[in-house]
Amino acid sequence: MAMSLCFSPPPYITNFPSIFSSKGIARPTDSALSQPTPSPTTHPLAETKPFSRKLQRRETITRALREWQEYEKAVKDKDLSRALRLLKDVAIEPTDSSIASTQSPHGGQLGLFGGLERDWEVLDTCLNADDMKLVGSAYAFLKDRGFLPNFGKCRNIVLEGPRDVTPTVLKSSTGLEVSKLSPKKWGLSGSSSVLLIGLLGGVSFLLNQGIDVRPNIAALLGLAMMDSIVLGGSCLAQISSYWPPYRRRILVHEAGHLLIAYLMGCPIRGVILDPIVAMQMGIQGQAGTQFWDEKLQNELAEGRLSGTAFDRYCMVLFAGIAAEALVYGEAEGGENDENLFRSICVLLKPPLSVVQMSNQARWSVLQSYNLLKWNKHAHRAAVKALESGGSLSVVIRRIEESMSSDR
Repeated sequence: MAMSLCFSPPPYITNFPSIFSSKGIARPTDSALSQPTPSPTTHPLAETKPFSRKLQRRETITRALREWQEYEKAVKDKDLSRALRLLKDVAIEPTDSSIASTQSPHGGQLGLFGGLERDWEVLDTCLNADDMKLVGSAYAFLKDRGFLPNFGKCRNIVLEGPRDVTPTVLKSSTGLEVSKLSPKKWGLSGSSSVLLIGLLGGVSFLLNQGIDVRPNIAALLGLAMMDSIVLGGSCLAQISSYWPPYRRRILVHEAGHLLIAYLMGCPIRGVILDPIVAMQMGIQGQAGTQFWDEKLQNELAEGRLSGTAFDRYCMVLFAGIAAEALVYGEAEGGENDENLFRSICVLLKPPLSVVQMSNQARWSVLQSYNLLKWNKHAHRAAVKALESGGSLSVVIRRIEESMSSDR
């Protein structure tokens, strides 16, 4: 059996004339011997390294795009655990120039926060998360990436200022009487009183015209009472929310809760503006902002509560009342906030007296009022984002953009 060995010269010596022929050995010419040896810098084999890097780069981008698609699906499914895991494991860093096209088209200062718009979307999955520690991890991750520089910015403010806040001190600081900072019953103040007067006037007119609407009114009052007892007033709140002035007041109130919770470093799970959805989620009242304070939860689990955690909780709790007072000159909502405040005061050992509770409430309202006044542009940005139907990630981005532009 014959075996043949084929040899192909490397490409970099293909220009060298063959000295072997069928006629024997041929003497190379001087011109052939004078051919220069290719420089190492122009070595054709060196081209394989850049090619290899390009190939690896292409594979990395392909893998990253696949991971981003999985991440977007997790966001769509409201799966915080999977979305956060994919976000941490994504193949391309946000500073990579190859994905610069995914940076915010809104301009402004958003570029300072890292770049990828999709990173913000992980906040939109928090509302369905049962594990609040996981929600806290999402905020911590975004803060570490530079997206949330103002998250927890005012956390230490609870240690500042005098503790004794009398009604006189409150008025001198805000220009408002204490009565202006107390929730009102429906029909006794503000726009609700105008609506009640109009309703009574209409009934009186119909009665004078010989139209007896008293049975209808009795039926409506019965339904309203059942709604209040069984559904917590959700049906009436749903109807009222279609009235623009009333709805905007709710937005101002909830934006106050959201902004103060954010500045105090309390992760926000979500903002619920639909009364029916709020009822289904077990939220007392017509709307609600769900936030979490890890220190408060740990201390309550241990059967104790420090002053710092309690102060921070109270500031977030009374922020809605403070926001209404700042924007409208008086507060109408917040009755459920006051009820929550009283319920947690009972957990303190020893429990607060009525005088201490009143002072704590005034102190909390004053602190929140001042914070909102100092960051009024951020509060307005949050209200506008909520008014336009923006998700949680959009609202927080608008807060960050507003605060960065005020520097």
